[in-house]
Amino acid sequence: MESERIIGQSEKRTTRKEVLEKKKAIENVIKEAYSVKDHLSFFRSFRHYKANSGLPSCLVLLLFVFCIYAHLKSGWGNKLTVDTKKYIQNLLKLNMEGPYGHEWPAEEKIKRREMVAGEARYIFVHEISSEDYNAVTQPHDSDMTCTCHGPIVGFVHYRFIMEEEVPVAYVYELQLEPRVQGKGLGKFLMQLIELIACKNKMSAVVLTVQKANWLAMDFYIGKLRYTISAISPSRVDPLFKQDTSYEILCKTFDHEAKAVLEAS
Repeated sequence: MESERIIGQSEKRTTRKEVLEKKKAIENVIKEAYSVKDHLSFFRSFRHYKANSGLPSCLVLLLFVFCIYAHLKSGWGNKLTVDTKKYIQNLLKLNMEGPYGHEWPAEEKIKRREMVAGEARYIFVHEISSEDYNAVTQPHDSDMTCTCHGPIVGFVHYRFIMEEEVPVAYVYELQLEPRVQGKGLGKFLMQLIELIACKNKMSAVVLTVQKANWLAMDFYIGKLRYTISAISPSRVDPLFKQDTSYEILCKTFDHEAKAVLEAS
């Protein structure tokens, strides 16, 4: 009996050691991801984007609908300029006050704190001229340093965190000005975030969406094939799913993340 007790204690210590080692390994992965100064540096082809109008090319010419030319830049939450902070606040209010409804005043305060955190990472979308776009996207100029300048028309705020003992890239915000929505830019940005997640050894991309924001729900679930996560309130406790105003969505990249974040 004594030998069985000793063996049992040894097994518990081994299990606890394995859990701690796994947690430490994940923390190191996240730390390494944060050490990268510019996540865009690995994806040069994603630095520029020509957003179509969402219309057939014949109608674009007929109606004189112009394309949106964009240049992407990385940013850090604790290094935002005053003007950039103000821009983010205004765009968040424009896009999210409606979906949040009466919850918005409280949520706005939370978002203002989140956006300037040291862990916050950004991809900013700057609108540029067609001349600048054409100059930097020529094949022979693929290695040239971009000096594009233009106003911000959208952004992605993301972070690297541990969710249910799984390293994930969590998208806090994806916001675009109304006039550049519906042109493929949102999908382009999410593809970039997924690439950044995989490059930095994250096992999934996770995000939160207001149920009232049905366009966003359709975008992520219908078009990008995200699923309602097992950690979303409506799946954790289905009996009380009507009491929550949001869903947590995810897209996983390995079996362990799938088992934890998508399991029934």
